[in-house]
Parts: sequence; structure tokens; C-alpha cells
Amino acid sequence: MVADSKERYLIPAETHRVEQEIQRSRFIATIAHCSTREEAESFLRAIRQEFPDATHNCWAFQLGAPGSQQHIGMSDDGEPHGTAGRPMLTILTHCGIGEIAAVVTRYFGGTKLGTGGLARAYSGSVKLALESLPTTERIDWCQLAVTIDYPILDQFRLLLTPHEAVTESEQFTDRVRYILQLPAENLAAFRRAVTELTSGRASFK
Repeated sequence: MVADSKERYLIPAETHRVEQEIQRSRFIATIAHCSTREEAESFLRAIRQEFPDATHNCWAFQLGAPGSQQHIGMSDDGEPHGTAGRPMLTILTHCGIGEIAAVVTRYFGGTKLGTGGLARAYSGSVKLALESLPTTERIDWCQLAVTIDYPILDQFRLLLTPHEAVTESEQFTDRVRYILQLPAENLAAFRRAVTELTSGRASFK
């Protein structure tokens, strides 16, 4: 079975939070990995439950590859239109990280910031969180069964590391059968290399 091949990209490695004070208002930015709308909504609910007395919990998410506009969402949560969700989303879609959601919680401190000041505060809070956000690489993995003959076993094994293939199991009978996990983007090149090595005698499933 083979997964659809997609490019690899960075995603948040864990939920991450930073806080800053601007004109006596507290801005608490929380970033998380979310790959579906359901995960993003669950993340938002958790933040609202954590800060039920906050003045605003503004949010934005971008659920696809970095820069993708296909699955996005945002909310000003009561702030003047366009001063929170949109600036936050703009930062997320240009940060080079995919499958990402952000909530900026505000506790009003008594000083109005104006529309420009609000936009800078919300976008700046997301930027600040991104500066120290731990990330990891998202990879689409696929599983491949390969059956080869014994004489080329050592040469076959030399192909595994360059193609980032990980051995799940080996079965030794009249031939050798491997179950491998490897990045889907490397699958075609790996099959070509094995086919060439075995002069077409390898079988794949």
C-alpha cells in the first residue's frame, strides 16, 4: 500500500506559548499543530476553557502545506473587524510552517490601542511565538514489500539508507522478503534502483 506523495515540510512539534504586555494589556499567544478543522476547533475550545475570563480569544489556522490557502480560518472574536484574525493568518501563511493554528488571548488593560496598534499586537504576538516554536518535519510514509534473491542481499541493503527506508521485517525462505517503510516521495526512485539492481527480478507489493 502506498500513500499519496507530498512534499515534506515543517510543522509544530508541540504546543507552544509566549506572553507579552502591550500598553497594560496581556497578550498570550499559543500555537499548536492542527491538521484538520476538528483538531483546530478542539484546540480553540481548550484555550477558551483555560482562559474563560479573557477579554478576547482571537484565532487563525492554516491546515495544509506552508502557504496553502485551501484550509484556513480566522476570527477577531469581538475585536474591531480585521484587527486580529487576518493579521494573525497573514503571519501563519508566510512563516514557512504548515498545519499550524494560533490563538492570541487578550486581557484588556484599560488602554485602547487603535486598529493599527491592535493589528501589530496580534500579529506581533504570533511572530514572537514563532521565533521560539519547536518544529519537526512532516513526512508522508508508505509501506512497501520487496522480494529479492539472496546473491544481491548486501547490495540491496546499501540502497536502504540513501532512500531513507526503514526495515519493518525480514523473511528468509527460498528468497528474501522485506517489509519497508519509506517516505512516499522516495518510493519511485527506490523501486527503480531495486529493479536495476535485480535486473527486473525483484517483486513489489
